Amino acid sequence: MKTVLRVDPIACDGHGLCAELVPESVRLDDWGYPIVIGPVPVDALVHAQRAVRECPKLALRLERVDVDVRQRPARRAR
Repeated sequence: MKTVLRVDPIACDGHGLCAELVPESVRLDDWGYPIVIGPVPVDALVHAQRAVRECPKLALRLERVDVDVRQRPARRAR
């Protein structure tokens, strides 16, 4: 099992706190919005939990997943 950060793009205002607290798993796009770049490393889990608690817009959550999120197949267009 892996732990990943999930971002609610509707709630997020691009404050960037998550990227400061968990740079191993989050980077910011050109407009300052977070892009999750992989599972949270075990040694950064406490920082990810802090990012979830301190997000000004409550736009983050941690989720446990069974699959490797980097190898998830792409969705097909309908």
